[in-house]
Amino acid sequence: MAEVNGDRHGEALAALQHLIEVVAQLRHPQEGCPWDLQQTPESLMPYVIEEAYEVVDAIQQGQRDAIAEELGDLLLQVVLQAQIASEAGDFAMAQVAQGITEKLIRRHPHVFGEVQVQDVEEVHRNWDRIKAQEKGQTHDPHRLTPKLRKYSRTLPPLMATLKISKKAAAAGFEWDTIDAVWDKFQEELQEFRQALAQESPEQQQAELGDLLFTLVNLARWYDLDPAAALQGTNRRFIQRFAQVEQRAQQPFDGLFPRRTRGIVAAGETNPSPRSMPESLRLCSR
Repeated sequence: MAEVNGDRHGEALAALQHLIEVVAQLRHPQEGCPWDLQQTPESLMPYVIEEAYEVVDAIQQGQRDAIAEELGDLLLQVVLQAQIASEAGDFAMAQVAQGITEKLIRRHPHVFGEVQVQDVEEVHRNWDRIKAQEKGQTHDPHRLTPKLRKYSRTLPPLMATLKISKKAAAAGFEWDTIDAVWDKFQEELQEFRQALAQESPEQQQAELGDLLFTLVNLARWYDLDPAAALQGTNRRFIQRFAQVEQRAQQPFDGLFPRRTRGIVAAGETNPSPRSMPESLRLCSR
């Protein structure tokens, strides 16, 4: 078995080395690709996010071949960022790999050292303590504000809200019952309606944010993932939308009658289902 694993590791290292060489060739000043040569760390940021989400989508779909392909696309972003940094004299791929390897060893003393742990929670506590030591900070498990700020700054909004809420709840900043959360949701919904009656986009935006924050907390109480739920709804809507296009067999801008296209222009901002054609009602179900 050890020999088989060694062969697989050798194949992986050879394939990774080949990828690094290909990316270096793409960035060659004279013989490289014009598009790749134009890229900067900043210009590639949208691709990093896009590829990460495509990995998640492939995993959710359970498509093994697609997972491998999307992981490759994400790996390309890592190698390309490292190549650009290497050209600037900042760091190279070796430093990236070495850094994460050393971090994993340091933060798993129960695997690579003599530390004994009883459960996963103790692993988490050790991780946080070691991380704080690495950053020259005093580890205080009760001081959450720096973590919450980092979540807000670095994570997608829905994910950040869920993570912030979980951490705050674990620290005792929590509603007593699920009914209290529902009451808060109804309160925020009413405040949002009132804000819509005003002419302050800033206030409307703020109240919408409060409403969404409370809705995410409702999902948390029911142990639901709001981002996954919304992604599922998007997928179902697109499937229904595709059915509408398939039925129409005509340019989409001619699919709906003038009555529907004029709803908003006529000021009917909340049309009833009866005022909508069957094709639109299909998408709205």
